[in-house]
Amino acid sequence: MAATFGGRLAIGLVTFGILAVCSLALVLLGRRSETYQGLTEKAPDERFARIGGRAWAGTGVVLTVGNLYAFIGELASGRSGDPYFWFVATAAISYIVFVAFWSRHT
Repeated sequence: MAATFGGRLAIGLVTFGILAVCSLALVLLGRRSETYQGLTEKAPDERFARIGGRAWAGTGVVLTVGNLYAFIGELASGRSGDPYFWFVATAAISYIVFVAFWSRHT
């Protein structure tokens, strides 16, 4: 939607189509999947809570590494890399805060 408002109708429609197809797949296939049901419950059991936590941790690693590579690529291209710097800095600071928090509360 943001791309459409930004004057890029084609990419906005493609993005919307991809999101619609993924949403439909989750609705249709999610009813049969024990994993999907376990991860979307309000109070998942220990196994699904652990799976969800590890999935979020893995997602954080992928996003952080991707932003780090984008930052380095921007610097290598002679640009400032400023937007990616803030993503990487936020990830590093939040990691340190969470480690400090959980080391005191576990």
